[in-house]
Amino acid sequence: MNKEFTNCFERVSKFALIFSMIISGGFVFAEPLPSSMPEEQDISSDRLQLLKEMSQMYVDEGRVAGIVNVVVRNGKVVHYEATGGKGIEDSRPVEKNDLFRIYSMTKPITAVAAMQLYEQGKFRLSDPVHKFVPEFENLQVLNEQGILVDADRPMTMQQLLTHTTGLSYGFAAGVDMVDQLYSEADLWALEDLDAFAEAIAKIPLKFHPGERWHYSVAVDVTGLVVQRISGKSFDQYMHDHIFEPLGMEDTFFAVPREKRSRFLPNHYYDAAAENLISFEQVEDDGLVGQLNRRKVAMGDYYDVSLFSGGGGLVSTAMDYARFAEMMRNGGSLDGVRILSPKTVNYMASNHLSASLNVGGIGESPTQQSSGDTGFGFGLGFGLVTDTTAGGGLGGSAVIGSVGEFNWGGAAGTVFWIDPVEELVVVSMIQLMGSPWPLRHDLKVAVYQALDKTYE
Repeated sequence: MNKEFTNCFERVSKFALIFSMIISGGFVFAEPLPSSMPEEQDISSDRLQLLKEMSQMYVDEGRVAGIVNVVVRNGKVVHYEATGGKGIEDSRPVEKNDLFRIYSMTKPITAVAAMQLYEQGKFRLSDPVHKFVPEFENLQVLNEQGILVDADRPMTMQQLLTHTTGLSYGFAAGVDMVDQLYSEADLWALEDLDAFAEAIAKIPLKFHPGERWHYSVAVDVTGLVVQRISGKSFDQYMHDHIFEPLGMEDTFFAVPREKRSRFLPNHYYDAAAENLISFEQVEDDGLVGQLNRRKVAMGDYYDVSLFSGGGGLVSTAMDYARFAEMMRNGGSLDGVRILSPKTVNYMASNHLSASLNVGGIGESPTQQSSGDTGFGFGLGFGLVTDTTAGGGLGGSAVIGSVGEFNWGGAAGTVFWIDPVEELVVVSMIQLMGSPWPLRHDLKVAVYQALDKTYE
């Protein structure tokens, strides 16, 4: 081969590489998890067809615009399929590598970031949060009589990771005075996590730290703790210590310009009209209305400065499956260790005492429950403690395994890790306010396909 031909070949090869990057969104895709025939992992291909049919039914009946599902057993992908369109106003087929707002599925990743620092001895779970966030040193509680009193104990790092802090989200602003203060603070429009902490510290707690479980902005505060301990901005820490090591090339707070064509539209279920509408068309004063504004965390994914550890990430189904598989595999993936297996097991253990009332399970943050709900919470993950008591995803009794750890996002995304059956399942949609029991139906469709249980 002469020199002129060699140079020509190299130029053509470089052009082909550049062209392939352009048409694929500006980069070479990360390697997916290894795949396998379902039967090799004790799953029936025929019965797995029900998962495909269920997904198609949801699309055909107008319940979702599109859906991407991934099922992994024993570390091997046995099902990876995209069904439907990109949006109700975009009939192009949804692609497996399309980008989704994962909202609260950000929380488990933030917890992993914090626990990496825990392993390094940078904090103890008994440490007061104000050790790292001095703004929280003199917190007050608005008691049941409507009187401000000093918190009777410092908020701890364990409480921060288990939603037992007394912090809230502001979802019940119409009926709760503390939540009304959250709403008035316009937290998501603040410049950064430092300003966020300063604003939160001025709002009284709903209860004394450790008294009960209540879904809250605690994980956003956790992100600030990671930032201050590590000395890196929170987004940079996540990239350097989780996304890059795990090959999660499509997970970020701000969608890169070259990948925006793959960023799916969000939708909202209009109960009055009984149909889906484009997220941008919603006009209200609630959460959706707030997220429609520019320069607002979890609303503006292009110009981001407040990196929400509680809900700010965008990802793909396969990227999240890589994260979940790392956890199922005891903290490592492809030879890269993110956490110790002992730490993973500790995070997936129930940290809620039997005496704690549960205020707001999953995405019903104003719901108050007591007694045995079948729901537990570890460090960053929801847990199933009893499948027959309604602890599963969706808040109702559904087939599964005790010890499953999981979480979902406000736009209908969901994942679970089943250590008993060695399963990881990730499902991605973009629908706020869904009335449909997709998570319940998804679990039934997956578990009925097992040819062998590992119990």
